[in-house]
Amino acid sequence: MAVIGIMAVAVIIAMVEVPGLWKKNYRKEVWVYMLLLLLGTGIGIAESLSVKVPNPLDWITYLYKPFTEFIRSIFK
Repeated sequence: MAVIGIMAVAVIIAMVEVPGLWKKNYRKEVWVYMLLLLLGTGIGIAESLSVKVPNPLDWITYLYKPFTEFIRSIFK
């Protein structure tokens, strides 16, 4: 039921926003807008289905951990 609700809201958002952008001849912006809306809708659906969605902050922490440990070893 939540999936249908999320999809319905995404369709309504697209129906409200896209025609205005299309009339102003913002073709590239429409593609970016639809891509981001699709990405957000997909993540929302995954969350509603209890799928574990990776957290970007975990990736950043993993990348900077060696640097952080190096700095800590200098100041010990």
